[in-house]
Amino acid sequence: MSTVPEAYLALAVMTLVGIGFPIGSFVASRFLRPTPSTNDKSKLRSILLPGYETDQSLYVRRDSTYECGSEPVGDAHINFHFQYYWYAIIFLVFDIAAMFLILGGVVAIQNSGGEIDIWAAMTTLTVFIAIMSLGVWHVFRKRGRIYI
Repeated sequence: MSTVPEAYLALAVMTLVGIGFPIGSFVASRFLRPTPSTNDKSKLRSILLPGYETDQSLYVRRDSTYECGSEPVGDAHINFHFQYYWYAIIFLVFDIAAMFLILGGVVAIQNSGGEIDIWAAMTTLTVFIAIMSLGVWHVFRKRGRIYI
């Protein structure tokens, strides 16, 4: 039997990695990316390549919205219909519910030592999925018209 600090050690390590990776990426990007030269703002210098400066005044399109070679047409912001967000939310709800069901089943099997009442578990899962499906049916019956 493990103690509580040992049980949460993996969670603490993953939390530190999850927070440290983005922060480390931002710090590394800040110090390693090419920066404008202090003498000439049209030239970029790099810490990784000392003595290698590129003249950015030759690239007049570098400040444009897209660098793919074609001129941007219209506005970049597109309004999506609210119904698409409902599909995403419903997907996430079922995805997270499936994750909890799977992990809960694994924990229940481990705690019971392999002796588990399968019919009680299946009844509970069926009721849970039926309630979630009833909620999805309610949303589709209203055709996504949820007033906030």
